[in-house]
Amino acid sequence: MTTFGYFLSCEEHDPHELIRQARLAEKAGFEALWISDHFHPWLDEQGHSPFVWSVIGALSQAVSLPVTTAVTCPIGRIHPAIVAQAAATSQVLLDGRFRLGLGSGEALNEHIVGERWPAAAERLERLEEAVEIIRALFGGRQVTHRGRHFRVDTARLYTLPDAPPPIYLSGFGDRAAALAGRIADGYMTTKPDPGPIQSFRSAGGHGKPMQAGLQTCWGEDEGQAVKTAHRLWRVTQIEGEALQLLPLPRHFDQLGGLVTEEMVRRNVPCGPDPERHAAAIRPFVEAGFDEIYISQMGPEPDGFFEFYRDQVLPRLS
Repeated sequence: MTTFGYFLSCEEHDPHELIRQARLAEKAGFEALWISDHFHPWLDEQGHSPFVWSVIGALSQAVSLPVTTAVTCPIGRIHPAIVAQAAATSQVLLDGRFRLGLGSGEALNEHIVGERWPAAAERLERLEEAVEIIRALFGGRQVTHRGRHFRVDTARLYTLPDAPPPIYLSGFGDRAAALAGRIADGYMTTKPDPGPIQSFRSAGGHGKPMQAGLQTCWGEDEGQAVKTAHRLWRVTQIEGEALQLLPLPRHFDQLGGLVTEEMVRRNVPCGPDPERHAAAIRPFVEAGFDEIYISQMGPEPDGFFEFYRDQVLPRLS
């Protein structure tokens, strides 16, 4: 049975609105939450980027849903030992309902501490070493680590949950998906592409859970919904490595000039047709994803939750 969750967008909303949307999601029948972890939004117009760990603490007191970071990067601006502490505390606050989603990140968020942004192969090396450190600290022992990329000196976590949070890895290519299959407890992505899914499973992911996320833009007027999605999230139509390499929101705005409204209309479920929304979700169900997280673009979340509760989720059950 597929679980349908809601994807909280920290790039687009302040902390109070994120908590409000989480409550609405639970009332509408969504069963879990994803939450993005950014320092910058993708575009200045999105307008927000609160510290995700503060928001997770508030979520623990506001809803009873599981929460997954989608995703945290432990290789740059936040040392993996600090990620381990934040995740352990989140697991305690959420009474075991926290999942630590990790990925190799983007320069957009990670360059801010002044370190060079590594090439893709090194980012995956760093991610693997970071997972090793996080798991060691989850074990409750004192950890000293002298690795290729990280140092840890006699660190120990004292506030620990009864069971550590599962670690899921994000992966969009075969190498990242294979790493998830080999070292993670689950896999995360935003596309139902069969290649990475097979790489994940072949590398040790058979039987491990898979999560996926996608964006929609509900609205009473399809044309206006397309304009909203294009204005706020045209960046999602950009293909290739640029998403990992550009350092500032204005660079994504410049590159986003190549994205037309027609591209958004073709690729993003926009407007009030429930079958259009359901049809965008079904490929993820058919690909075998255990959990699917849906995000609403723009300023109309209340209508989105009513629409999905009454017209879309029933079509998928």
